[in-house]
Amino acid sequence: MRASASETTPRSRSAPVRSDAVVIVVLSGTWLGLCCRLDAYDPGSCAQAVEHTSALLGGLDAVVVAFGSVAFGTAEEVGDEVAEHLMAVNYLAPAAFFRAALGVLKPGSAIAAVTGVVAERPQPRMADYSASKAALRAWLDAVRREARGAGIGVLDIRPRQQDTGFADRPEAGTAPPLPRGGDPRRVAVAVVDALAADAELLRSGPDGTPIVERRAR
Repeated sequence: MRASASETTPRSRSAPVRSDAVVIVVLSGTWLGLCCRLDAYDPGSCAQAVEHTSALLGGLDAVVVAFGSVAFGTAEEVGDEVAEHLMAVNYLAPAAFFRAALGVLKPGSAIAAVTGVVAERPQPRMADYSASKAALRAWLDAVRREARGAGIGVLDIRPRQQDTGFADRPEAGTAPPLPRGGDPRRVAVAVVDALAADAELLRSGPDGTPIVERRAR
């Protein structure tokens, strides 16, 4: 099983938003790590990260995108530049990853992305972040139907807030008081289980327990 994840570094619009893409490879229970460079504003670099990893490993079983950016504040406070950044990092860059992945994945493989609860329940003072995640969710829903004939699955990962420190690194504003986050390791294990089960949705139950659903809704 192969999955990719990265965390972007805040930049101005005039500078590239670069990050290391950490590619996690699970082979017979052993976790290995690879690293390659990408620029969220350069779809070509996102595609190259997928193609390079596929060539290096001799193919991919799955491509999982788990990077993103967040901002807090009213729509007026956040402004156009930050809104554009959120859309680039949270929607356009993952879509570029997946477009490249669809060109190298074989029947029985899958793509997956973390959209989160805000993709279906937008929150005040997080309008642009919610919109970027909703855009990714809509893209995944449409591509799921396109890729079904090729035997490629599409998994939407919508956990509740996780204890990763993500909300402490916003592009703008300050996070409001938030409930205690869940354990991201539980979600990671559930993602692997969901991919193995050819599921379409992974969400959190009322107590935070990851729930795998065969069909998205």
